Amino acid sequence: MKPAVDPLAQLTEIRSIMERSSRFISLSGLSGIGAGVVALAGAAFGHWYLTSHYGEGGFVRLMEGSTEARASTLPFLLGLAVGTVLLAFAVAFWFTRRRALQDGRTLWDGAARRLFWSLAVPLVVGGLFCIQLYVRGAAGLVVPAMLVFYGMALLNASKYTLDEIKLLAYTMLLLGLVASLLPNYAFLFFALGFGLGHIGYGLLMYNRYERAPRS
Repeated sequence: MKPAVDPLAQLTEIRSIMERSSRFISLSGLSGIGAGVVALAGAAFGHWYLTSHYGEGGFVRLMEGSTEARASTLPFLLGLAVGTVLLAFAVAFWFTRRRALQDGRTLWDGAARRLFWSLAVPLVVGGLFCIQLYVRGAAGLVVPAMLVFYGMALLNASKYTLDEIKLLAYTMLLLGLVASLLPNYAFLFFALGFGLGHIGYGLLMYNRYERAPRS
């Protein structure tokens, strides 16, 4: 006599399989922590550089300075931004790849590709928009715009990965809006959002999905 089949258990299993195939669920909490540490280091280096060149309150002095001063500093700021993003991406990629291998999943599957493009388009558009803000004398809105565009990118990508990323998205959007009212504290909001925000998100994800199941 065959054992009775539990319809509810079957539906739960089917739902789990469908979710794994449509969502990228191998994001590692350690990748968020690593990216946050990189962002904090980038913010600290940028603050040191501007302070050493423009004195105390270097970013504020730069915002209030001449167009020539902003133009001469643009290569450094672009290099810092690109270097920080690439290093953070490399750290996140390494930890995420490690978790995907541990879970027996393919890193670059259909869900990962959809997640990548849903992030890439808003981020590229936002980056180009931030450059225009800086060049046209609205440097005080660059960091708020970065936070807002990143928050929108995360919100756009949330349908292809775990729902907890929405919490990080809303945090970035809120910080971006508040930062737009306090442009003199741009580096502080950058550190809060991209640094501590990522670290807090990473700790949440690690404790919820990585450490607990293995304990």
